[in-house]
Amino acid sequence: MTFSPRSEQTRAAILAAARRRFAADGFDRTTIRAIAADAGIDPSMVMRYYGNKERLFAAAAEFDLRMPDLTGTPESDLGHALVSHFLSRWEGDETLLALLRAAVTQDAAAERMRTIFAAQVGPLAARVAPDPAEAATRAGLIATQVLGFALCRFVLRLPPVVALDHDAAIAWLAPTVQRYLTGTD
Repeated sequence: MTFSPRSEQTRAAILAAARRRFAADGFDRTTIRAIAADAGIDPSMVMRYYGNKERLFAAAAEFDLRMPDLTGTPESDLGHALVSHFLSRWEGDETLLALLRAAVTQDAAAERMRTIFAAQVGPLAARVAPDPAEAATRAGLIATQVLGFALCRFVLRLPPVVALDHDAAIAWLAPTVQRYLTGTD
């Protein structure tokens, strides 16, 4: 389906407003009316383009982890590089935080998060795992660390986790992620 330039502008305005709202208010408290008001349009336009809040959220949550090219990174440094990358992504992206908040209570958001991690972390795990048959498990375990840390730091705001500076967080998490990627025990 192709849209006119004006339609594309409207869609972009809706998505930008939705991302801000979902990040600030979470899935449950965000309303179509609030998104429409933020975008400066009638709520019926949001429904015209996206149908319902769940589909709008799915569109707003299109997300690329922007995985770095780690092919030149020494295998022993992969955990450090990956944790550093994820911390930078979490610290600077309201869409990812909205997706994390919603994934806790919304099946569609949880499925989106599963898909993102499988598609974007899975290939790295497959490339470096001692046994390629373990790649999905290893990618899943990496997700437990990254998502658990993000939940505790950015959503639950646990004081000792929030207090860790960037380098200290990497120092704590990287060895575990490294083991999940390349460890054999």
